[in-house]
Amino acid sequence: MREEQAAHIDELVRAASGLGTRRDSIIEESWRRCVNQHNLDPVVLRDPCILPHQRLREHQEAMDEFLHTARFGVETLYREVAGLGYVLLLTDAKGVTVDFIGDPTFDNNLMRAGLYLGADWNEPHAGTCAVGTCIATGEALVVHQTDHFDATHIPLTCTAAPIYDARGSLAAVLDISALRSPEPKESQHLALQLVKSFARKIESAHLLNRFRREWILKLAPSPEFADVDPAYVLAVDSGGRIIGFNNEARRLLIRELERQPASADMRTIAGRQLSDFFELEVDDLPRLGHARPVTQRMVRFRASGLPLFAQSLAPPARVSAPAAPAAAPDLPKPLLAVFHDDPAMAQVVGRAAKLVNTQMSLLICGETGTGKEHLAKAIHAASGRAAKPFVPVNCAALPETLIEGELFGYEAGAFTGAAAKGKRGLVSEADGGTLFLDEIGDMPLSSQTRLLRVLAEREVTPLGRSRPIPVNIRVIAATHRDLVTEVKGGRFREDLYFRLNGAILTLPPLRHRTDFDWLADRILAERCRSLSRRIELSADAREALHAHSWPGNMRELLNALDYALAVASGPLIGREDLPDGIRAGWQGRDLAPAHIMQGGDVAASSERTRLLADLRRHDWNISAVARALGVDRTTIHRRMRRLQIASLRERSTGLADGD
Repeated sequence: MREEQAAHIDELVRAASGLGTRRDSIIEESWRRCVNQHNLDPVVLRDPCILPHQRLREHQEAMDEFLHTARFGVETLYREVAGLGYVLLLTDAKGVTVDFIGDPTFDNNLMRAGLYLGADWNEPHAGTCAVGTCIATGEALVVHQTDHFDATHIPLTCTAAPIYDARGSLAAVLDISALRSPEPKESQHLALQLVKSFARKIESAHLLNRFRREWILKLAPSPEFADVDPAYVLAVDSGGRIIGFNNEARRLLIRELERQPASADMRTIAGRQLSDFFELEVDDLPRLGHARPVTQRMVRFRASGLPLFAQSLAPPARVSAPAAPAAAPDLPKPLLAVFHDDPAMAQVVGRAAKLVNTQMSLLICGETGTGKEHLAKAIHAASGRAAKPFVPVNCAALPETLIEGELFGYEAGAFTGAAAKGKRGLVSEADGGTLFLDEIGDMPLSSQTRLLRVLAEREVTPLGRSRPIPVNIRVIAATHRDLVTEVKGGRFREDLYFRLNGAILTLPPLRHRTDFDWLADRILAERCRSLSRRIELSADAREALHAHSWPGNMRELLNALDYALAVASGPLIGREDLPDGIRAGWQGRDLAPAHIMQGGDVAASSERTRLLADLRRHDWNISAVARALGVDRTTIHRRMRRLQIASLRERSTGLADGD
């Protein structure tokens, strides 16, 4: 290997000196850039540059919307090449890997080679490589083995294609790489075609998603593929202006502009009229719909006369807004049912509503008992998978010795004690529906590796079986742990964390929710229906519930109300019907004289004490307290009035509101 590296360095030096090589011109030019522009020394062997978690997260968040669209394409491509030794990288326009799929069996080797999440493959740092040279040239290419500038990358073969945004700027790079491959560069020809094809699919999907409320015009050179896989896609507004395009369409339109000498700017497409290019007006688009035979949907370029076959997608009908000043949130019914007039929950549920029918995994965080499974069920019920199974898995409750068999199933006779007919496994049970992984932070590391493969490849191999079974699942995970801390402590796989956190939804604790009364009344109503009786909370019972800190959140509230229903003898639940811990906390508050309350000597569980502490911590600035608790200012004022804090504050501090 050292002799090969030495020969490679000699070739680099000759190329940098202007002596010819037998390399492709694009590789030679990149080598010269590395020496003359990037000041890279051919003799220096570089370790891969892998960004720390926080910087990686910044790169991911900068292209969050694009990642949502691209991830499905990346996963689909990986399924096409699974088992062939490839890994897939999606980088941003700066060359930083923001998404990654690979066989976790080879994690250490992949990380050492830089084929990993967070790796920086920009040419000024990594030298000639598929991602960096693709960014530099804007072209799809193969950088095979000794094509690489850095001698440490000689074993690799890397193939990359650029992905452009709807205005023609580079948005990302899709790369498919392998640690080893056949020596001939031609062996990667199919990989090049695949990566170019999927890059174009991701471009078009992003375009369609971004301009879903505008006219979409798809064009193909032949009628056979006009409705199946058109190469050119344009977005057109109601005034006939071109406002978006995929890269193939951009290249086509630039070639057309070059045939128009009078054109002021040969490369500006966005904002031009559709009729500048085609013998076509915006009013003609309705006649190019799918219902019409494709042979009757031919359009021509105005300058060249080149014919293309078109299909138009009309924008959705615009519904005029009602005159009412405030409309109800446009949320699916299952999601509307999980909260009522709570700002923090409205934000969480509003975000969840946008993600119900995406393929990405979701991670729901929150304290124990905050309703993570309830939200997951609501997301499933609001999605197109609602008719398929919702399969919950408590990862903390599965014994480590049985977890693989429970999750992935097993064949008959796979091990001693196996069921005679085998077992299907919970992942397969969720096929077509949603797999809910509760308490994912408590899953053993050994099982995390197997789960990662399922998420990456969307296939499962039961114990005792040699061939995998494809599964179509949506994964929603939940945890009360801080997974970033768990990753740093080596207790949770970093790659699994990034595979699960396509989007993170964080539920507020019950003590911070402003819809507490609605939740309690709803639980009571549901219980009363099943008991065929009517019972309500008395005023003193409700006050006692408000005074409690609810460390167990919704689960504790359910238990408390079930207890009260069991012991209450009349139509009202009184203070005496509540569990001892809740009743005692309320009594401590009720019996404390005013001078003791002013001294802050209320029981620790009192809501009043907590709010006083928050107010003092923020110097009685109501806005600051509201921001810290994630609620509205009016909510804080309402709590202060209910807990009689306003007059106490005025007597004890004499301070103004601070707003």
